[in-house]
Amino acid sequence: MARQTRQTILDVAGNLFGNRGFDAVSLDQIAAEVGVAKQTVLYWFSTKDELVQEVLAETAVELTVVVEAAIRSAPDDPLDRMEAVVKAVFRPAVRRPSLLGLVREISRLPSESSERLTDSLRPLVERAVNWMKAEMDAGRLRRADPGLIVALAYATVTGIATEPEALRVVGWNADIAGLRRLRDELVDFLRAALAPR
Repeated sequence: MARQTRQTILDVAGNLFGNRGFDAVSLDQIAAEVGVAKQTVLYWFSTKDELVQEVLAETAVELTVVVEAAIRSAPDDPLDRMEAVVKAVFRPAVRRPSLLGLVREISRLPSESSERLTDSLRPLVERAVNWMKAEMDAGRLRRADPGLIVALAYATVTGIATEPEALRVVGWNADIAGLRRLRDELVDFLRAALAPR
């Protein structure tokens, strides 16, 4: 039961941070939403910064698990595998839109705080770059800079959260249909750019 309280605090904090921003949410608000005393929140997380870091660490783990599962279950064709990974990354955002807000908030954190999340995701990114390079070397993907391709895909995903106004200018809406449309456009772009000639 106690561990369940800790997880509930993390879940509620993640949703509040994602929807309102780190600075706009207090520990009192989190406690009230969970239905516990502020001291209970402080029992599990001694500071708000510690809670923020735990929420970000959990987000990184969630994304890693989702991507790893997509890689394991995807077909051997590299274009199909990329599509499976892109769809897997978008799936949590469709299910829990506050994740996009967390991505936005990460870009506003001091560098030492955001670096912890970057460090936890780095092995996954390096694996993606190395896999893409191997597929290019094997002639199964068109030759390009694998690091830049991964960065472009990442920038598309983070741009949803950090630049929604720029996307609205081109007629994109931040709803489930809009997320699916953006996901499909990204998949089509990657397929067109990397299909072997």
